Amino acid sequence: MRLKLVAPAAALAILGVASPAILRSAEKSKQEKIVQAGSVVSLQYSLSEEDGKLIESNKGKDPLKYTHGSKQIVPGLEKELTGLKVGGEKRVKVKPEDAYGFVDSKAFQEVPKEQIPANGLKVGATLAAKGPQGQEIPVRVHEIKEKTVVLDLNHPMAGKTLLFDIKILDIQPSVTSSSPQPAKPAAPAKPAQTPQPK
Repeated sequence: MRLKLVAPAAALAILGVASPAILRSAEKSKQEKIVQAGSVVSLQYSLSEEDGKLIESNKGKDPLKYTHGSKQIVPGLEKELTGLKVGGEKRVKVKPEDAYGFVDSKAFQEVPKEQIPANGLKVGATLAAKGPQGQEIPVRVHEIKEKTVVLDLNHPMAGKTLLFDIKILDIQPSVTSSSPQPAKPAAPAKPAQTPQPK
């Protein structure tokens, strides 16, 4: 009886040996399913303050999607997600310097009281100001004086240590250059110029 020679890869598979091309393909497939630079990651998260007080969560809602390595999420969190796989869960503690920075004393601005709407004249109220490129920037009323109001232009989470509880729901391979560009990151914590209240 004569054996018919089959394709080399099939012959190797019959013998239980994988060809280098098959091994490379399987290895590449595994690499694409871990969080790495360029991966499009979908995740579920809960964000809490260091004392455990819940700030926000997307559990039961649409997942958060971002492109890993594109600075779309805080750097301390992004660094800790590298290497996770689909289904992976992790609690990540992010210090202020790796999140929204420290509170900047130069980011407080005093404005005349008449520039603030009546419903915004209470400490802690959040108002919208326009940045140098016309983008909306949230500002908080820090203090109310007799004729002026002190606005806090720092990011609301500046100076806070944050706790993220993360679950990786999906990982897609890198987006090619012909695909649309990922969304730009949120407005910077410290505006380049002093915004004017609306």
